Formats: sequence, structure tokens, C-alpha cells
Amino acid sequence: MARQLLTLDDIHLTFGGHALLNGATLSVGQGERLCLVGRNGSGKSTLLKIAAGTVEPDSGDRWVHPGTTLRYLPQEPDLSGHDTVLSYVEEGLDPETGSYRAEYLLDRLGISGSLSAATLSGGEARRAALARVLAPEPDILLLDEPTNHLDLAAIEWLEEELLSLRSAMVLISHDRRFLTRLSRATLWIDRGRARRLEQGFDAFEAWRDQVLEDEERDRHKLDRKIAMEEDWLRYGVTARRKRNQKRLGNLIAMRQDRRDYRKAQGTATLEAAEASTSGKRVMEVENLCKSFDGRPIVKDLSLRVLRGDRLGIIGPNGAGKTTLLRLLTGDLEPDSGTSIQGTGLTVASLDQRRASLDPDTSLQDALTGGGTDQVVINGKPRHVIGYMKDFLFGPEQARQPIGRLSGGERGRLMLARALIQPANLLILDEPTNDLDLETLDLLQEMLADFPGTVLLVSHDRDFLDRVATSVLVSEGKGIWREFPGGYSDMVRQRGASPVAPIPSPASAKAAPTKSKPADAPPSGTAARPSGKRKLGLKEREALKTLPGRIESLRAQKEKLEAALADPTFFSRDREAADKTAKALDSTLSALDMAETTWLELEMLREELEG
Repeated sequence: MARQLLTLDDIHLTFGGHALLNGATLSVGQGERLCLVGRNGSGKSTLLKIAAGTVEPDSGDRWVHPGTTLRYLPQEPDLSGHDTVLSYVEEGLDPETGSYRAEYLLDRLGISGSLSAATLSGGEARRAALARVLAPEPDILLLDEPTNHLDLAAIEWLEEELLSLRSAMVLISHDRRFLTRLSRATLWIDRGRARRLEQGFDAFEAWRDQVLEDEERDRHKLDRKIAMEEDWLRYGVTARRKRNQKRLGNLIAMRQDRRDYRKAQGTATLEAAEASTSGKRVMEVENLCKSFDGRPIVKDLSLRVLRGDRLGIIGPNGAGKTTLLRLLTGDLEPDSGTSIQGTGLTVASLDQRRASLDPDTSLQDALTGGGTDQVVINGKPRHVIGYMKDFLFGPEQARQPIGRLSGGERGRLMLARALIQPANLLILDEPTNDLDLETLDLLQEMLADFPGTVLLVSHDRDFLDRVATSVLVSEGKGIWREFPGGYSDMVRQRGASPVAPIPSPASAKAAPTKSKPADAPPSGTAARPSGKRKLGLKEREALKTLPGRIESLRAQKEKLEAALADPTFFSRDREAADKTAKALDSTLSALDMAETTWLELEMLREELEG
């Protein structure tokens, strides 16, 4: 058994009359890797601060093994009192450790040690703080959202760096893949309590659902037992015997248990306000170029985005992802090339920096614009309090200044503001920042059901896999390359993740042949001969017939979904409802396969013809 390094026992903490932590416990053994999960506002960061010794609980015990070294990464690090980034990082080192470790980490995190600590952006400050806590390789690492403000290359490097350390770790993150790779145990903060699972995050969600299901079943049993005892109390008491008094006492205790029971926090309800349908071609650019101070941001980009596409944009920090979004939407003029916008476009966007949120504005005014208590969703007025509840805000928060909201609450507020606007084109720049896992699931479902088009910038690999129909990847020096599918599909086709750029076709050694060599085939396909390839008979026939099949499957899908949407269907005919649900699953699988096949054939046709 691993030696215990840190223990929190029976931790209680109340904020504003609300019991945030109610008897929570935490133990960290030597070399353990524990992920801390829970809804926004459940107390994860607070428990981590108590573990770090920066927050005192109302009651409970904190014990650290003598001689244990501990480092804590907060969400908002403080670099005051330091002249340069390097001096800030080196202060966290033990005297016998050389500065080479600090310089190495700063280099890998893409920040110069000579920068003034007073002029850093929020993202640069977090990367500097990450280098500071990693440099001494402590016995315990407490990391609160370590992947925030990191690009994909840095996230994958950080994973490998943490895997190589012997330190025990407690991690808070919204990045599923990050938690899955690093965690070996899970601590779930739920309604003030801490429940531990001796398995990594990959097993957590199934376990959590089972716990909640068992809990709900036990609650129903308790309600039935109380009803039986109340019936006895009304009609069955014949005398003041001792056994009757004991039974009455048990009934009072059961009623108290029911009053004390706190239901699990509800789930957010995300629904985008829809505008009229846009044209089939949403945007098309050809040979697009844009440079700043001689540095190419976009070079010779040709891209077509059709209605219903979900395009993920991937690249390192500073590659120009936000600039590319502005070029695609026509907000920024290119240096050269053509950019054509589709017809009937109505755009809604999510600002990753949340610069439009005035900290002194109330939550209600931020949603309504001020002067009213109504929001308009899909042309229908709705009271702002009801809309707030969809995003897990309580009525008492309506007049609360935005500056008092947590990071996750501000993220939900930005989503709420963006989804009010009628739109058929959503521009989402890092929408997953600070959102809890349950809200991320609902955002994914909302985007899957959204009938319009989505342009998405994200460093969340799991989110890209679940949402994107294609990804546009920065290859460096202004070159962007599109791949069908999500992040994992891109890695398989590209043969490398964004950590290691692949050589461009121009730099590849030409084969000794008279004809112009063909581009390398995508992963999983046979190499083509150097002569011009043509579509086969079956491929041409599939291109003709697949659109009709896709439309037929979509119509069948809508019919089945409409049947299952009837709330009385299941109670009226359970067998028919089960068959309909199975038919819908089969239809969705067939539709996905047909759309994927058509997309691959259409891309092949365009490549061969042009």
C-alpha cells in the first residue's frame, strides 16, 4: 500500500449559508494520480485550495506527511513581486536544483524567461505558473485546470511530461482525454460529499450514473415506507405503547432524512435560436492569402464550407486561428485571393476572451440588454428567470454582478448570450473553457441537432472528435490543410499529431518518373499509380444514388424521432416504442455510413477532377 502523503478528513465549509463542503475527505498516497470531478460550483477548486493550505475550512483536519514537498497550480496565478518570468519560476526550485530545469520547461511551454512578469497575458501567466510547479518535481502536484490556454501540441507534451514524473497528482480538468490518460482514481464532489472510485476517469461516468440510479431507487423506497407509516399513524395506533412510540420516532427520523436529502443538481438545457435556412454554399475561398509584418498567417487557402458542416480549426497558439475565422466570415480583408459568402447567413459568435462581459453588469441585464425581463427565443418571448434556469442559474443570481460569477458560470453565461441570437452559422472560439463535463455533453448534443453550420476553434480533442465533421489544421508558415472527420481521424490520416509537423509534399523527394508524382494517398487507401486515376463504375454509381438514399434516411429518421417525441408513446405501447427506438438506431447508423461514404467519394472526385 502506498504511503499516505496528504489527508483531508471531515472537511466542512459554508459560503453564504450554503454548505459547499459537508464532511468531504481526500487522501493522496505516494505516486497516486487522482482526478477531481464534479459540477461547476460543487467545490472542486475549493477542496484543492484546502489541500494546498491556502484556504482554511470551517472544520475538519488537514495532515501532510513530514518532509513532503507540495506544489499547487491555481487558476489565476499571482506573479507580483517578480521582475522576470525566469526569476518567478526559479523561486519555486529547491536550492540544489539548477536553473536548467526552469529554462527547459519555459521553452517547451513556449514562453521566454526574459519577459517581464508584470506584462504577461492571462495565458502566459498560467504557463509560467505551470513551469514553476513542475520544475522542482515535488512529491505532490495539485493542478487546477492545467490545460487552460495551452494549444494541442503543449497539451500532448504536458501529458507525456506528467506521465514521466513520480509525483502524486490531484487533477481538475474539463479535458476528458487528459483525465483518461493520467488518472488512476477518481474523486467525485457531489452535494458537498466526496465519493471515491478506485479507477481512472474512463470508468467514472458509468459509475456515477449507477450511483445516481441507485440513490433515486432508494429515495422511492423511502417515500413508500413513509407513506405506509403515515397511514399506520392515522388509522393503526390503538394505545401509547412503547413499540408504537418507537415506530413513531422512526417515522420522524425518516421524514428528517427526506428533508435533508439534496437532489443532484439538474442539467442545463441548451437550445440554439434558429434563423432561416442559409444557402447550400455557406462560404468558399480560393487562393486566400494574409500576412502581418511579413509573417504569413494564411497562404493559398482554398476551402468550401457547405450548410450543415461542422469545421474544427486546429493550430498552435499564435498560428492565426482567430484571424482565419475573421477571413472566412468576411470580417477581415485578405491580401489576395477570393472569398465568397453564401446567401441568407445569420451569424452568432462566442468570444473566448469574454471581453464583452462587463463585471459590473447584472446577469439579467447581460442576457436581456437591460430595461426588460424578457428574452426572445425563436421569435417567442420568455421570462429571463426561466431562461437562466436552463443554464443552471438560480433566480437569486439575476441581480448578481457578473464579476462575482465563477469561471464555469461565466462560460455558461457566454453560451446563453450566444444562443439567444437567431443564427444559421455559429462561430465558437474555445467554447469548452471552464465548462463542466455534463454541460459539455449537452453542448455537443445541441451542436449535433443544430441544423445550421458551425465553425469551431478548440484544443479539446474529445470535443472535436464528437462534434467536427472535418478539421482544418495549421501546418506552419501559413499553410492550412483540411481532413475529414474529427481530431483522431486527422491524426490517423496525417500520420502525426500537431506536436510533430509532417513534411510538406514540396519537400518530399520526387520519384524518378517522367510524369508528375501524385500526392501521397490518405491513410488506409491504396497507393494510386502515377497516371491519372478515374472514378470506377461503382464509385460513379454510388455518387449518383447516395444523395437520394441520404434524403430517404433523413426523412425516415425525422419520422421515427417524431414518434418517439410523443410522451405517451412508451406508456401506450412499450413493445412498439422499443422497436421504434431500435429502428432509429439502425437508421442513424445507416445514415452516418451513407454520409461518410458520399463525403469520401465527393472529395476523391474533386481531387481527381481539379
